[in-house]
Amino acid sequence: MKWSEICIHTTNEAVEPISNILHETGASGLVIEEPLELVNMEDTPFGEIYELDPNDFPDEGVRIKAYLPMNSFLGETVAEIKQAINNLLVYDIDIGQNHVTLSEVHEEEWATAWKKYYKPAKISEKITITPTWEQYTPVDSDEIIIELDPGMAFGTGTHPTTVLSVQALEAYLKEGDTVIDVGSGSGILSIASVLLGASEVHAFDLDDIAIKSTTINAKINKVDNKIIAKQNNLLDQVNKKVNIIVSNILAEIIVRFVDEAWDNLEDGGLFITSGIIQGKKQLVFDRLKESGFEILAINEMEDWISIIAKKTL
Repeated sequence: MKWSEICIHTTNEAVEPISNILHETGASGLVIEEPLELVNMEDTPFGEIYELDPNDFPDEGVRIKAYLPMNSFLGETVAEIKQAINNLLVYDIDIGQNHVTLSEVHEEEWATAWKKYYKPAKISEKITITPTWEQYTPVDSDEIIIELDPGMAFGTGTHPTTVLSVQALEAYLKEGDTVIDVGSGSGILSIASVLLGASEVHAFDLDDIAIKSTTINAKINKVDNKIIAKQNNLLDQVNKKVNIIVSNILAEIIVRFVDEAWDNLEDGGLFITSGIIQGKKQLVFDRLKESGFEILAINEMEDWISIIAKKTL
């Protein structure tokens, strides 16, 4: 079978929504190329292990690549993708150059092209993420290894929004805590929570493929007995009292369920939010304060923000 590689030159802010658009239209093998990845490779306190070619990365902005089957519907699918991306302007999302190109690839290239970007990476003091097909030997005795198979549909766990979330969990999660993961994706935050000591995690995602991916990766890491993955729209109809709610999702989505997060947290519980672009920091900050949360910390990485808030009465 022949495949078409779609490449979209856009901005960091648009990565999450465009990735979701590609996923919803049936694209596979998502790859994100951004020049800051090369900076991370050379300047990091955690020593990520990357094998990256600078020629694969844009001078500015971000390139998102994915693969579509070459069939009679390809033209319609590409048109649908372009329209959906243009519609992001309605939500005040900067889509940058929004230059879209197509190129033909063969099946064997499609099956392996995206994997070359995914190598073991130490993303916090304790946690290293490694793909299931890579051999990795721990460097430290207390190193926590998360094996991840993104299923060709979700991130590899090294994006700044995920790194900020994991680092916050490592800093604040206590042994025996209960956790809700809103928008679980591949399940990395749910898995990290258990490996850091959580007794139980409820993982929610609107996408049933995400729930399957969370379940598969939980089994790979032998933590499926502590992770309950369920399809759900944010925290709609959820009534659980937990110690931590973590959500790596768009700022515009976070502000929609702040009150529900408050209701599902124990007194003194923490709401860890990530996926927030610099320009939307105040939006989330103000919404959290409005609902009564105390802001404990605001952490930054590249153009991204993570906010840790506490439920205080």
